[in-house]
Amino acid sequence: MIIVTGAKGQLGGDVCDLLTAQGVEHLGIDIADLDITDEKAVEAFFDGTRADALIHCAAYVAVDKAEDEKELCFKVNEEGTRNFARACKKHGIKMLYVSTDYVFSGEGNTPFDPEDEKAPLGTYGLSKLKGEEAVRESLDNYFIVRTSWVFGEKNTNFIATMLRLAETRSELSVVCDQIGSPTYAKDLAVLLCDMIKTDRYGTYHGTNEGFCSWHQLAEKTFEVAGKDIKVNPVASEEYPTRAVRPKNSRLSKECLTANGFDRLPRWEDAVERYLGNIL
Repeated sequence: MIIVTGAKGQLGGDVCDLLTAQGVEHLGIDIADLDITDEKAVEAFFDGTRADALIHCAAYVAVDKAEDEKELCFKVNEEGTRNFARACKKHGIKMLYVSTDYVFSGEGNTPFDPEDEKAPLGTYGLSKLKGEEAVRESLDNYFIVRTSWVFGEKNTNFIATMLRLAETRSELSVVCDQIGSPTYAKDLAVLLCDMIKTDRYGTYHGTNEGFCSWHQLAEKTFEVAGKDIKVNPVASEEYPTRAVRPKNSRLSKECLTANGFDRLPRWEDAVERYLGNIL
């Protein structure tokens, strides 16, 4: 049986849906079911289950809010992950931890390889990096999958926000100097569900193929949605946020190919399918 955390979230929900469609026995849990920051509660939960694997999607992901709620962010992303890793060690359970491009510095313009130097810019990225370290400290074999710019039907996201703003505006300004890969939760879920069934352990990057800016993603969104919205490109400095965003979120996926995993479809295709499902 596979345990999926964050089952009511954007990615965890799609993972559970896919496992159901595949006929794979699983149990999706969310914050109402288990306080992952409570070590004893996590121990008791796994003592009472017969899990074979864990896909850990639950996380504190409010990037800006994390700068003001640092303690809570680390409790969830570092301590919660450590609690799971230790329980997986005790019970011989496979663990897959979903991480982020925010563990890197965001500098340069080439894709980051999994083993490149880590230099997170803010609290969220550092907390996720600490979560990775907790997994590595507890387990000899594990999966870590870093992703970026996730969007899906089960929660709010950048594309949905653009469509909402377009209802009352004919012109928008969107950052053009942050580059990454939009990642459709349904596509990422396929990779995670395939990966957990193997023993090809390691640290991977999983995003849809290709790169774009937020500005380009907005333009693609309105093109597919058939909306005549003018999208003005602006620099990050013109749109200050509480937390610094990485300008380079490109991730290399060569590690997937090298280990026999299918890479995700192009981001443009993913956006078209997503919008086809919600419009």
